[in-house]
Amino acid sequence: MSKPGKDIKITEVCLRDGSHSVAHQFTEQQVRDVTRALDDAGMHYIEVSHGDGLGGSTIQYGRSLVNELKLIAAAVEEVKQSKIAVLLLPGIGTVHELKEASKCGAKLVRVATHVTEADVSAQHIHMARELGMEALGFLMMAHSAPVEKLVEQAKLMESYGAEAVYVTDSAGALLPHEVRERIRALRESLDIEVGFHGHNNLSVAVANTLAAIEEGATRIDGSVRCLGAGAGNTQTEVLLAVMDRMGYDVGIDLYKMMDLSEEVVGPIIPGSQEIKKGSLALGYAGVYSSFLLHAERAGNKFGIDPRDILIELGKMKVVGGQEDMILDVAANLSKKQTVEA
Repeated sequence: MSKPGKDIKITEVCLRDGSHSVAHQFTEQQVRDVTRALDDAGMHYIEVSHGDGLGGSTIQYGRSLVNELKLIAAAVEEVKQSKIAVLLLPGIGTVHELKEASKCGAKLVRVATHVTEADVSAQHIHMARELGMEALGFLMMAHSAPVEKLVEQAKLMESYGAEAVYVTDSAGALLPHEVRERIRALRESLDIEVGFHGHNNLSVAVANTLAAIEEGATRIDGSVRCLGAGAGNTQTEVLLAVMDRMGYDVGIDLYKMMDLSEEVVGPIIPGSQEIKKGSLALGYAGVYSSFLLHAERAGNKFGIDPRDILIELGKMKVVGGQEDMILDVAANLSKKQTVEA
């Protein structure tokens, strides 16, 4: 009897979510090297995009060193068995970028919206299906809405043609029992696959991912060496080791994943992906993980503790795409400190 897990598909996000950690400065050679090693290990999907998805290379979100379409095309050239995936946030990326990514050879797109704004994903999901791509929904900041709202929005994405919908813990704020509740609700309400994308800001990304799998999630994200926004994502090679201990067989070579983590991805990481005070504040405040670098820069500019900026953003319930508010918050906190002084 074969081990369970054959229906679970892993998407490696270090070349997309990890873009935040390197300030979107991946070189083409780095993308080729990482993609080739992941493909050799048997990774199912490899996501390649700007950290904020297709079209994200802007002043507001951070300019990429290399045009992302060139990186996507390079990754496609390196794979023999893996499929190249992309992320698209409507309003940042457009149908035009999606078509171009498809021309470059991308086979899957996750269309990402705030957890209450699934209605903006319709045309992008429809277009992806027309292009022959796998089209999945990605409900970000899933901790910030009631379970009933999450189910409602997931059903919208399903109605648009999404083949799976992810519970996306963008802030790394969910706890295992909250993940279980959300995955179970989607599994009971949808006729499509359910996925989970975690961040490690509260050091529970692997536990959260295992909880999701046990509740029936079959689309799972990981990032080698935790290379991702904030404290990074569920660490892929660790997750695979734990899953193997639990009897899951997803067909990915664990030793090769360990080796590429040390030898290929490790040298790219600009600093430690351990949980530091900034990323911990993200999870504690429930703020989008990609906001960390922006908050640190704003803190340096205005002489404000970045944690105070993140806590204030959390109170304001900001969502992805509102990075421009970070400077306003920092400026207001600076004025308040001056008055109080």
